[in-house]
Amino acid sequence: MVRCTQGPLITDGVLGEIVCGSCGLVLVEKVEDSALESRIHDVEEYLDKSRTGSGSTLAMHDMGLTTVIGTENKDASGNFLSSDMKNRFKRLRLWNTRSESRPTDRNLKMAFTILNTIKTKLAIPDMVIEKAAYIYRKSIVKKLTRGRSISGLIHASLYAACRETDTPRTLRDIAHAGNLTKKNLATSYRNLIKILDLNLKPYDPSEFITRISSQVGISEKTRRDALNILSKAAEKEISVGKNPVSLAAASLYLSCMMNHEEKNQDDIAKASGVTAVTIRNRVRSLRKDLKIKIGS
Repeated sequence: MVRCTQGPLITDGVLGEIVCGSCGLVLVEKVEDSALESRIHDVEEYLDKSRTGSGSTLAMHDMGLTTVIGTENKDASGNFLSSDMKNRFKRLRLWNTRSESRPTDRNLKMAFTILNTIKTKLAIPDMVIEKAAYIYRKSIVKKLTRGRSISGLIHASLYAACRETDTPRTLRDIAHAGNLTKKNLATSYRNLIKILDLNLKPYDPSEFITRISSQVGISEKTRRDALNILSKAAEKEISVGKNPVSLAAASLYLSCMMNHEEKNQDDIAKASGVTAVTIRNRVRSLRKDLKIKIGS
């Protein structure tokens, strides 16, 4: 088929085609739309909504801006390169390979591979993963990774990110998913807090109510009563300095007693990750401080 080369090329943005303006021959079809998603009002929206490739992310060792130099010594038109250009690109490939083999890059590759695995296991949101990657990069700048476990530090960074974003994941959850001991993870977390001078607030016990009650199968009314108990405890500052998970489990068990919903204490303890003894002690203190009476 003979193609006309006389007319100008016309790009049809609706159909995604490039046609010849003289004879109407379709030269290219299904052209990718590189326009913006919608109207923009500032620079940040332009960067977020422009379709110029995948966005950059801190959770990749190269932030998603990978440099790939092809092995074929041809240009975009398929013509072979000259000898000078061949030598230049050979040198560029060598520099690119050496730049990717730096200790910092190897460290980040290993750490972020672990981070993506934990993200899948614990269903961590992307926002938390970005925060964890940012904290880990700060630890590298502070040379905290020297002589310490990469796995321990990246898991500690994830726990710190969960604390900062109020994502209910405990040390026990992250240690179990990462095949670490809770003691080693806590040690890495304390080092991270000390060196980076992070100021993280404690978890709100109400964040764990839905998670525990869903696993045990507690009714919605009992959940609301448990939240009410936690609200009263916070008003009287009873919850200060206490484990938020144990408070959530105790308030749920106490609410079950108030609503005559028979739930096994051991099941609540297993779902929350605390012992049944701890739940009984917290229930006893809540009943005493809040003056809650259980009817017959």
